[in-house]
Amino acid sequence: MTSGRSNAYRQLNARRLFTEAALFASMLALMVADLGMGSSGIGPDEVVAALLAEPDGGTAHTAILWFIRLPMTLTCVFVGGSLSLAGLQIQAITGNALASPYTLGITAGASFGAAVAITLGLAVAGHLWMGTALFALLFALGVSLFIFYLGRLKGMSPSTLILSGIIMNFFFQALQQYLQYRASPEIAQVISGWTFGNLQRSSWVSVVVSGALLAVGAALLAGRSWRLTVLTTGEERARSLGINVERLRFQVFLICSFLIAGAVGFIGTVAFVGLVAPHCAKLMLGEDQRYLLPGATLFGSLLMLASSIASKLLSGSSMLPVGIITSVVGVPFLFVLLLKKGR
Repeated sequence: MTSGRSNAYRQLNARRLFTEAALFASMLALMVADLGMGSSGIGPDEVVAALLAEPDGGTAHTAILWFIRLPMTLTCVFVGGSLSLAGLQIQAITGNALASPYTLGITAGASFGAAVAITLGLAVAGHLWMGTALFALLFALGVSLFIFYLGRLKGMSPSTLILSGIIMNFFFQALQQYLQYRASPEIAQVISGWTFGNLQRSSWVSVVVSGALLAVGAALLAGRSWRLTVLTTGEERARSLGINVERLRFQVFLICSFLIAGAVGFIGTVAFVGLVAPHCAKLMLGEDQRYLLPGATLFGSLLMLASSIASKLLSGSSMLPVGIITSVVGVPFLFVLLLKKGR
């Protein structure tokens, strides 16, 4: 009996590894497809050749790929992975399948922080993008801490956490609208652009910062994978195994805040990636965080890349903001999830 269970477990893990390898291969394929799409079409073989060449190789395709499209594609990968990873862990520590950076209002808070920096022209070391990212981080941390301590109140249920997130969403959206109303037309247009999640604001700076935050956040969460897996089985069981649940939740909320700020601070609000991608990963990989962490990250990147490709196909020569595409996908998914939970 024990030998049979051991073989079944090994087969399950082998299937999980194969699934993650397939997800990684799919992500690479979508990256090549995304790099090749645009006003000047570039074939897959030309994309690979240009990537293997020097950035200043002298050809038009090489320049377009290295200085325009590659930063957008890599930012897309890192932002999608960060939002999905943050959404996965927020669902784990709150015990709520509907929790995500967007539904808890953390994304709205980070977006408002960025809007404050834009309105006041707050630059750090002479760079506005640094001030924008810093304020996005501060507000994301503030909202996360507020929700964390709100969740510790007696009788605070998972559904009440979602309700508090909706309240935070409305609150920060109202504040952001006030800033737009009071700002000059030029500043108001810039702030408005942040609500769409536009990848055209990507640069090599956004690639480095968002990629570094994702790498550090994933490493820190991987070190807590066993404890997070146990927490998904129930808070009482986690405590009985010696896990400090409150400290674990605080640490994970803090890590998720940095991941969200790194995503929103550069390209703006992207809705529902942190809700849809983790659920897709759970359906294919189960609840074991050792496999779910990389799987959810890959799913988030895949969803963002697919949205980027769809935005280019739908907009023709220009590029439709990717946040619009993710919302179109996420809204019906949320309705299905709500109906399922209702039953």
